[in-house]
Amino acid sequence: MLSPSPKDELPFDASAVLRRAGADDHRPFILGPDGTYDLHLNRFLRDLENWGVRSENSRIAYSTDVMLYCRFLHESRSGKSIWDSDGADLRAYKAVRLHGGGQGKVSVATWNRAIAALDKWVQWSLYEELLPAEPFRYVDKTVVSPQGPKRVRVNAAAELEVPRQPIRFLSHEDFMLWRDIGLRGLLPDGSPDPAWRGRNGERNALFADLLICTGMRLGEATSLLTAELPPVTGRRVLGDITVSAAVAKRNRARTVYVRPRVARDLHHYVGIERDELVQRRRVEGVYEACADRLPVRRANRHALALESGTSWSYSRIGTMDRARLLQLDGNGRASGPLWLWLGENGLPLRASTWQSVFRRANERCSALGLDFDVHPHTLRHSFAVHMLGLLLRQTVRALGMQEDRRFTHAEVKRLLIGNPLRRLQLLLGHRHEATVYTYLDVLDEAQEIVLAALDDWDEQAAAFEQVRPETEDYQ
Repeated sequence: MLSPSPKDELPFDASAVLRRAGADDHRPFILGPDGTYDLHLNRFLRDLENWGVRSENSRIAYSTDVMLYCRFLHESRSGKSIWDSDGADLRAYKAVRLHGGGQGKVSVATWNRAIAALDKWVQWSLYEELLPAEPFRYVDKTVVSPQGPKRVRVNAAAELEVPRQPIRFLSHEDFMLWRDIGLRGLLPDGSPDPAWRGRNGERNALFADLLICTGMRLGEATSLLTAELPPVTGRRVLGDITVSAAVAKRNRARTVYVRPRVARDLHHYVGIERDELVQRRRVEGVYEACADRLPVRRANRHALALESGTSWSYSRIGTMDRARLLQLDGNGRASGPLWLWLGENGLPLRASTWQSVFRRANERCSALGLDFDVHPHTLRHSFAVHMLGLLLRQTVRALGMQEDRRFTHAEVKRLLIGNPLRRLQLLLGHRHEATVYTYLDVLDEAQEIVLAALDDWDEQAAAFEQVRPETEDYQ
């Protein structure tokens, strides 16, 4: 992560020491009640990525879960250390955390995530020979997987029956209301709020637009680089963005499509608001002072060349390294980060900052009498629901059917997943239906359906914009 170098010089390369230890900037760590630093426990937190926890949000969540268990042991189990805890401690923790009252009570999903974090700690500690045996009880249970029932070994304290939570999503009207009031600082009637003191309303609104029109996860959208933006020249703006495997969940790269208006707004942000910020911070020497940077000579949409001449594909650049990338000018001086979203200090914005932005937007809406509880993942769900409806309309049109016809649930499933794919699965002998979805990638028609649906979305958005009072926007 780019950060200014410390002013007090040390007699050794402190950044190199921290880098060798894996103690990157913004890496979570745990201190004991007396301020002590548990070397082994914090080494586990730093090693989470190597143990399959690749998402920054997941690493923060796991670190928090472990910390809360340590706090419980200290406060409620006679100051016991996590290294001395056992199944009785975990059962007591479950009674308080899952079944207790008050603000500390969590959902089943949150509890199971805490168990996953502790299980990961157990696995790591056994591998490192820091524990003599498993401290918790594990049992064999039958679970239903996409491949059918199977026996798995699970922590006895885990809850296998997770209640289904309704998907929370926003209508297009509600999204625009939340965005304009919560992020852009307007009043419910669409007029500017004289009391608004936000300085990054348009940037924040654009980030929300990107999430809801692509369905990108928070970490994926946060770690975008300027060079990865789709071009907006030519008669037709395709708006394709490759979500790199290095930042995608489970390393599954994919292509998402940005609406033409949002694609142009992104370039507008980069060329005007962001550029002015970068130039100010560059003059102040912010980027030359950045420690642990990765200097970049040139970059295109798929790869970059480091100062050393090494070519580096975006598919292999993870979030932490992306935050260290600095573009060099013709004179070899740092001209600014490649990270798309920058804060007031001219340095990369983290996912946690965006979560705070959304929380403040909800609070602002609440203060004006509007009940919203919007999170970045809410916009991902909203994209999925709206896109599903638009794709259904496109499919209905392609079949020459009436759009206003009401379909049964079974008919909708046949339209969207369809007997053709089922027949293809049987003909090819694939075990899982999802396997044949890969064949859609080679069909131009599949892309055309998505792009046509996005055009519909643009038309819908434009219609809503016309009925709202005119305000300053990225146009």
